[in-house]
Order: sequence, then structure tokens, then C-alpha cells
Amino acid sequence: MALHTNNNDYDMDERDETVVSEMTTGSRTRREMMQQVSSVVGVAGLLFGVQPAWAGIDPSALKSLRVEGDDTGAAMRLRQFAAENDRPEDKLDIPFETLDDGVSYREYRSGKGEAMVQSGSKVAVEMTIRCKSFSTANEPGGVKYFTTAQDTDFNELAFTIGSGEMSPGLEEGMMGMHKGALRRIEVPATMVFAARNANQLPLPSDNNKEGKRRFTALFKTDATLLFEVLVTRIK
Repeated sequence: MALHTNNNDYDMDERDETVVSEMTTGSRTRREMMQQVSSVVGVAGLLFGVQPAWAGIDPSALKSLRVEGDDTGAAMRLRQFAAENDRPEDKLDIPFETLDDGVSYREYRSGKGEAMVQSGSKVAVEMTIRCKSFSTANEPGGVKYFTTAQDTDFNELAFTIGSGEMSPGLEEGMMGMHKGALRRIEVPATMVFAARNANQLPLPSDNNKEGKRRFTALFKTDATLLFEVLVTRIK
């Protein structure tokens, strides 16, 4: 029995291969064209300062919006601080200003408003206290024994300047600060010992076991403290 070859089948296969080849080539060409267009647009943006589209949303404005569930406002403040971390003035090597009794400070941010810290002022602050003699590679200024974020309920301390609630050395280093001002204040060991004896130092919370251990160890060595103070309210 003779076998018959259907030439139409071969023609169909050849046509199919041709169509597939053309589709592949066309797809590749379109893809290459899109890549070239994207490159041109990107270069144009760099050369002519074209800004990316944000669908009508200003990302910087979002930083000021309240965080849902943040009743104390702490999360919103932390987000605002994070957005300001790359401030050139924070990186300047400015020497500390030393006062007559040995307290020294450096002001990193000057704050705003007419009200300023003075004797009798009612203030609220966010604070971190570091043990200068216990510095590490990660914390060259000294390890923390107290922070308002960890050791208070509302991420702040409120007190009256001159009332005896806080160390006189700390209060002296805060004089002249405005709302929003940020200082690092160094209080010498002799004043820290006196403040401990007068119960004028903030203490770690019961849950801060490491802070309690550091606070106890502090008075077996150089007790110099660094107070990082951000003024949030003045009255």
C-alpha cells in the first residue's frame, strides 16, 4: 500500500513556524523599545529635574498625620524624629559649653517659641540617661540606664524647675532651652552622687532589669551621667 504525503501539512507547519517567529521577534522588539523609552525618560529626569509622580499625594505631608491608636502621640513623634535624623547640624563637631560648677552641654537643636526654661518653669521632656563610664562600640556615649520611652507610661517626665524634684546639675544645663530644643547635658560624678542621695535621679522601671543593674553599678565607678533632653512642653 503506497504512502501519500500531504504537502498541505508541511505548508501549514512552515506557516506556523513563520508566524511564531514573527510574533517572538515582534514581542522582543516592543520590549526593547519600551526599555529604551524608559532609559530616555530616566535620563531626562536626571538632566532636567523631573520629579516622580506621587498620584497627587505629598509624602512629606504624611509624616505629620496622627498615627491611629497612638493616644499619647509618642509614635507620631518618633516618626517625625526619624524623618529628621539626617540633619547636617547634628553631625557638626561642636564643643560642649562648660558652666562654672562643671556641668557642660551641647545644644543640637535650638527649638522654637518665646517660652524658655527658667527657674519656676513647668516642663515636660523626653529623656535618655547614659552612664558615660560604660561606653560600648554601639553606644560610645555610654549605655542607657533610663529612657522615658521604656521607663514611663507616656514617654515623658514632667517637673518644675527649682522644685528639688530633679538634679540641680540637670536643671542648670537645661536653662534657656525652648520647646523642641534638644541638648546633651553632662553632669559630673560629684553632682550625680548628691542627686542620688537626695532622690533627684529618674529611676528605671521595674521591668527594666538591665537598667537597674547599670544604675547600681554606676556608683562603683565614675558616676558621670549624660542626659539627652528634648523639651516637649514649657509653661
